[in-house]
Amino acid sequence: MTTAPDTTATRSLWKVTGVAAQDHRALEGDLSCDVAVIGGGFTGQRAALALAEAGVSVAVFEAGEIGAGASGRSGGQVNPMLPVKVPEELQEAVGPTYFERMTELSLGSADALFALIEKHGIDCDARQKGWLRADHCEAAADASRKAAQKWNRYGAAFEFVDCAGVRAISGTDRYVSGTVAKSGGAIHPMSLVRGLARVAEEAGAQIFIHSRVASMDPQGDRWILHVNGHRVTTNRVIHATNGYTDNLNAKLKRSVLPLTPIQIATKPLGNNQIADLLPQGHTISDTRRLTMYCRREPGDRFVYGGIGYRKSGGTVGGFQWLMQDVAKVFPTLSEVDWEFRWSGQIALTSDHVPHFHEPAPGVSAGLGYNGRGVAMAVAMGKVLADHALGAEVGSLPFPVSPMKPTPFRETQVLGAGVAMSFLRWRDQKEAAWG
Repeated sequence: MTTAPDTTATRSLWKVTGVAAQDHRALEGDLSCDVAVIGGGFTGQRAALALAEAGVSVAVFEAGEIGAGASGRSGGQVNPMLPVKVPEELQEAVGPTYFERMTELSLGSADALFALIEKHGIDCDARQKGWLRADHCEAAADASRKAAQKWNRYGAAFEFVDCAGVRAISGTDRYVSGTVAKSGGAIHPMSLVRGLARVAEEAGAQIFIHSRVASMDPQGDRWILHVNGHRVTTNRVIHATNGYTDNLNAKLKRSVLPLTPIQIATKPLGNNQIADLLPQGHTISDTRRLTMYCRREPGDRFVYGGIGYRKSGGTVGGFQWLMQDVAKVFPTLSEVDWEFRWSGQIALTSDHVPHFHEPAPGVSAGLGYNGRGVAMAVAMGKVLADHALGAEVGSLPFPVSPMKPTPFRETQVLGAGVAMSFLRWRDQKEAAWG
């Protein structure tokens, strides 16, 4: 019989199996630096690394532990593609000039990340074996084929595979076809964010944990941040908080919609259960409205993820559906032990592309990765650092956009459970396996 993960507590596979954390400390006195980075995830650590390598005095302030947010809880898929369906959508969102820059950045983001990992010797189970986006119905297959052809005109090099091709890559016959991005892959997310923190600190960055920025105030052409009762004086501030953006900047918080990805992971499986699943090392997500994503881990564990929702009182729903779904997609996993369950929080934007903001003079922010947070967050961190180092905004890959409130944000957050039930019903009507 299938054993469910504990329903009363969360336990993350990544936290248990990640590389050891560095011995960071909380801020314990006043501090002065050139750049203050708020948020110690992928975006913040990548920005800190680039700044420190350039000889800039930089300090990172993380409210919890390194990896406590979305970076250490993510699916760990490295997907070299923005979540817009076709090039026309991206061009409409950002205009022709930034369309070319963002297309180049996003399609090269996986290669850039794996190169960064290799350069710094970051131990994070990195493997660039490819990413498969599987089509759950014929209509999705037709749309995927047309989209792949369009993106390939800009150098995407996507490959379209039929049902037999999907079966060979994934081990399931539930999907009618799929698109393969060969440059995609996977990393251990907790190990990556801890590794980035290590190399940033080695380059000269100061990293503080349990150091929430309570408030910030302008003082002439500088900023004063209030952290743990101490004053941090800095020339520039970078917001790198994504789905965990709080009321430190309420406009920035309201500009994105929080979403709650959930994941479950097995105990080590027997060869009869896992031998045929992802034998070539690909990662997968699919085209359903409530997408699934999964991967096979060293040691023959299987990780399966989807979209959950927050209940009143702070608990997370959706895990029971996730277990039912994995049994339909991968029947050999219908009676396995699920040892881990966890969730995180990501940020969606209304136009489905990441946003670069300048909330005030000397302040910049990058967020809204829309489920592509591993590769794109690291890319955004480098862009934020380039800007802090003097790159003009007109030369950046992202346009500076106004912080517009997400329409009906509170209603969408409160009604997420009901909305997901409806979307799940629509997906089931379309998918052959129901």
